Amino acid sequence: MRERGGMSFAALPATAAWSHRDTRSGFEVVYFERLDDGGLRIDGCTTALDEDGTWFVEYSITVAADWHTRAARVTGRSWSGRREVVLESTGIGHWLVDGKPAQRLNGCLDVDLESSALTNALPIHRMDPPVGTRVATPAAYVRASDLSVHRLEQQYQRTADTNGHYRYEYLAPAFDFTSQLIYDEAGLVLEYPGIATRAG
Repeated sequence: MRERGGMSFAALPATAAWSHRDTRSGFEVVYFERLDDGGLRIDGCTTALDEDGTWFVEYSITVAADWHTRAARVTGRSWSGRREVVLESTGIGHWLVDGKPAQRLNGCLDVDLESSALTNALPIHRMDPPVGTRVATPAAYVRASDLSVHRLEQQYQRTADTNGHYRYEYLAPAFDFTSQLIYDEAGLVLEYPGIATRAG
């Protein structure tokens, strides 16, 4: 177990998978690789069909031992064409996008891929809020269709744990969106209502 104050996480599995639901149909698979410096490399691929058409996104995300995102390379294909984008952290909350400073992302500590249920685990592993506490966690948000990068203001509020599972209320005001996320003992999403459910 990795202790985090009132929270503790079990070791990550070698791989995990999610099935998209409701807003899109598809699947996501990820693999985890622990790095020598205590950080983590996460390689994943997600494919889907939504109301606009089909797309796939492949990604490789590197996080530090404290779960701050260091870098992400994202490639994809959709009806809008083939794309690639590289995000790099130049320090806490400062970013380069394809090698160019992206001041709009100042203060963001995580990458959030629209295509991925996995990336909702990144802020959870960084934080340790008491039950009832709401934490602002702006993220570098990468859209699935064209891999454009935006700043996304979002919040996580921890609610009471149940049956050994962690629970958070997720809010994204820009989308007028809220959802109750359920995480397993390793801090990976089990249920993301309207988006995805853990498949393995």
